[in-house]
Amino acid sequence: MELVALLPAFVVAVVLISASPGPAMALILRRAAVRGFSGAVPTVLGLEAGLYLWALFAGAGLAALVAASEVAFLVLRIVGAGFLLYLGFKALRSAWRSRGETADVAEEPPVASSRSWWKAFGEGAVVMLANPKAAAFMIAFYPQFVPAGWPLFTTTAVLALLQVVIEVVLYLTLAAAVGRAGGWFRRSKIRRRLDAISGTVLVGLGVRMAAEGR
Repeated sequence: MELVALLPAFVVAVVLISASPGPAMALILRRAAVRGFSGAVPTVLGLEAGLYLWALFAGAGLAALVAASEVAFLVLRIVGAGFLLYLGFKALRSAWRSRGETADVAEEPPVASSRSWWKAFGEGAVVMLANPKAAAFMIAFYPQFVPAGWPLFTTTAVLALLQVVIEVVLYLTLAAAVGRAGGWFRRSKIRRRLDAISGTVLVGLGVRMAAEGR
């Protein structure tokens, strides 16, 4: 019953955290705008798989070791920042290459192949797993909702599963809303501006991650 009493506060906290801007949100919005709802699904699932792994690491005490280790924290920060920069420059390159297009025609979303599905899933997972702030967040967040005397790992795993379900519903709802306007987003001029804006945001987030300390 103690855990049940804490669930409303946990759900509210998860919703507020999920709605905050960051790499995950930027990745989902761009993917849904360019690839449509179905194209955003693997990105969302990859992000949530990464989140759940971090939660399990937190429950097992591994996330605390990562957060406490200067070397591990630095390596993750460099990898995470580098990957965000890669995604950002990739979007900026797409905007640059399409600058000569004059026809403002809506493109059809690319047909997803098995390889592209797993690539999008992997991008989401790497963005989450290579974020050292995720480790610091997990070890600070979950213990607040684990009642005294309850097993930390098992309770954290259950709470994390609830968080994953909530976030999948929220993010897929957002992706569906953006995907409904996909034809507009995929018009040549709009797509170019979207690539430029999302690329700039991702590069900015990468630079901030690289520059931030603990």
